[in-house]
Order: sequence, then C-alpha cells, then structure tokens
Amino acid sequence: MSLPYAAAAVRRYQRKRIALVLAGGYRGDSRRAPGLHDRDAQSRGGPIGNTDGTGNGDGIHFCVSRRLLGFASRERRGCGGGDHRIGAATSAVQVILLGLFVAATLGLLGGSFGPDILRSMGGNEHVVSMGGNFSRIMLGGNATVLLIFVINAIFRGAGDAAIAMRTLWLANAINILLGPCLVFGLGPFPALGVTGAAVATNFGRGCGVLYQLYYLTARTSRVRIRLRHLHFELGPALQMLKLAANGTVQNLVNTASWIGLVKILSQSGSAALAGYTIAIRVVIFAILPAWGAAWIAVRYNVFFLSAIGLIFIVFAGPIARLFTGDSATMAYGTQALWIIGLGFPFYAAGICLTSAFNGAGDTWTPTLLNLCCFWLFEIPLAWLLDNHFGAGATGVFIAIPIAFSMLAIASVFLFRRGHWKLQRV
Repeated sequence: MSLPYAAAAVRRYQRKRIALVLAGGYRGDSRRAPGLHDRDAQSRGGPIGNTDGTGNGDGIHFCVSRRLLGFASRERRGCGGGDHRIGAATSAVQVILLGLFVAATLGLLGGSFGPDILRSMGGNEHVVSMGGNFSRIMLGGNATVLLIFVINAIFRGAGDAAIAMRTLWLANAINILLGPCLVFGLGPFPALGVTGAAVATNFGRGCGVLYQLYYLTARTSRVRIRLRHLHFELGPALQMLKLAANGTVQNLVNTASWIGLVKILSQSGSAALAGYTIAIRVVIFAILPAWGAAWIAVRYNVFFLSAIGLIFIVFAGPIARLFTGDSATMAYGTQALWIIGLGFPFYAAGICLTSAFNGAGDTWTPTLLNLCCFWLFEIPLAWLLDNHFGAGATGVFIAIPIAFSMLAIASVFLFRRGHWKLQRV
C-alpha cells in the first residue's frame, strides 16, 4: 500500500470515527432534549416539583428497558443474507415480545401505584394531586419508550442506524411541538397542565414506534419481520435475558441511587426538589455526548467535560433561569449546577473507564463500583450532611461530585491492575 493511499485511508477512518461519536452523543441527547423541554413547559404552567418523583421513577424504567433489550442487539450482528436474515427476524421478535412483557409489568404496577410512588419519595398531597395523573400516564404507557429502545437496538444491530436516528427525530419533534399545546391549552387543545406533557410524550413516542414497525415489515428491511416469525421461543429469550442481566443490574444500581438522593432531598421542600430536577436534567443532557465519545481517550473526554463544567460554574444562574421564574427554585438549581459542575473532570474519567470495562466484557466490576460508590458511600454521605451536619439540600449536592470522584479514582486503580484483560467474551 502506498503512503498517500494509506494516509487517505487513515483520514477516512478518522472521519467515520468522529461521525460515530457524534451520532452516539446525539442519540443520547435526543432522548433527553424533550425532557428539558417538558421541564421548561411544566415550570411555566405550575410548580415544577410536582413531577420530580415521576421523572425519577421513569428513570428506573428507562435504565431497565435500555439495558435489558439493548444487549439483545448482539443477537443480530449477522444479518447479511439467507438464513441470517431469518435468524435476525426471529431474534428481533423475541426481543420485542420480551419488551412487551416488561412494559406490561411496569405499566400495570406504575399505572396502579403511580401516586403511591410519589408519596413514598416524599411528595406531599399537593404534589400527588398535581402529578398523580402524570405518573400514571408515563409509567402506564411505558411501552412506547421501551419499544423505541428495543426496535432501535434492532436497527443498529442490523446496521440501519439511520432509521434509528430518524425515529428519534420524529418522536421528539412531535413531543416538543405537542407538549406546550397540551400543557397550556393552545389553539383547539385542552389545557391539561403537567398531565399534558405526559400525553404528548407518549403520543410522540407512539408515532415513533409506528414508524419503526413500518420499516421492520418493509421489503427493503435488513431485518424483515413476517407473520411466520410471530411466535415465542423460550431458548433464545432466556439467552437474551442472560446476556442482559449484568448490564441491567449495573444501570439499575446507578439510576436507583439518584432516587435515593431524591428521598433525602424531599426533606428540604418542593423548591429544593424542583431545583435539583432542573440541574440534573441539564447535567445529564451535557454528559450524554461524552458517552458517545467515551471510547476515544480519557484525556479528550476530560477536556470536553471540564469545559462544560466550567460553563455550568460560571453561568449556573442564567441556565437555571431558563427553566423557572421562581426565585427559590432558581437558587437551588443554581447551587446544584455549580456544585455538580465541579466534578465534571471526574465524571469524564469514570465514564471512559466504565465503558472500557464493559467493552472488555467485565460488566461486574462497574456494577460493584456503582454499588460501593453510590449506595454505600454517596447516599449515606448525603444523609449525614443533610441530617447531622445541617447542610440541607447543599449537603446532597456536595455528595454527588465526591461520589463520582471516588468512582473515578477506584476505576483508575482497578483498570491499572489489569484483571479486565483476563476476561473471556
């Protein structure tokens, strides 16, 4: 191979790598952008704290469904032609049926006990009365978001990432456009308040699922599903559950720890919960592109998130003001943003090294790290700072960057030991 040809090949590879990073980052942000938009609409239509419990309850459902059925894409790597297409279609049906089972279980529990979930997380009767229907609709209609994750995993596993991207564009566009109409009662739409945000979200995601099903059954689809594929096979389903188990536990431990913080934070009142919700939504939106770039290098990710953290520290007030006009909520949101922003370099290192462990097939190491750093350290520290040292909500905010710093340091130590190199995949 000549030198100019090799150099051109390297440049093409680098362009494709950057495109994949941007697509991965956008895929995460496109899922969170409607969440930011909904919080803005809800804060202008009423107390934003009304939906704190619901948002975190939906976070558990998101993490379970994403991990359980995202791992199933490994079953569909080979779909080049012939029998591979038949096997891919059969596996895709098993994944969708598993998703529907999970969705039905979560929907039944969430739809029946939505208000009770809000009460268990410290919501008062005003919060429950305003956010109860929101909770029921979001958790009861969770099949829409779960199926979007599942079917997008099918498309990406088959090499049709463009369809997965267009699905998110469609679902999010409908959600963003319809949300304010149903929250405020614009035009012919009824004013449903925070319940309207839930209706718009599920409707937008439902349209996205219909779009996906159209392409799954199209003649040109790489994973074309026909009537003969619509049956349940216990063996492949159990294999997919086994593949997904470690990742599901890992992400459930991580996500559920945020709900533990909400329970502690509820003692500081609705304004503190509202400010925390705004800050966390903004922080997650900013961090998700780093997951798309996590496999490039630690130093690039640290540089990127350090710059984002500096923005949050300097402009915390103006950012919080974009989502609320309440002075108390804005004060808590501003404080949460700049305190959490201090730990962004550690978040970057933790994200990269966690991805490295998972990529090597060692999913239990990140699981144990999450359990120790978040459940055995972060939540007890937040409780001590809040209740015994009188720090209140500030103590909860401080516990977050400290816990992530511990996660990064422990990840570096374990990564350098090199036991992950012995993992057999």
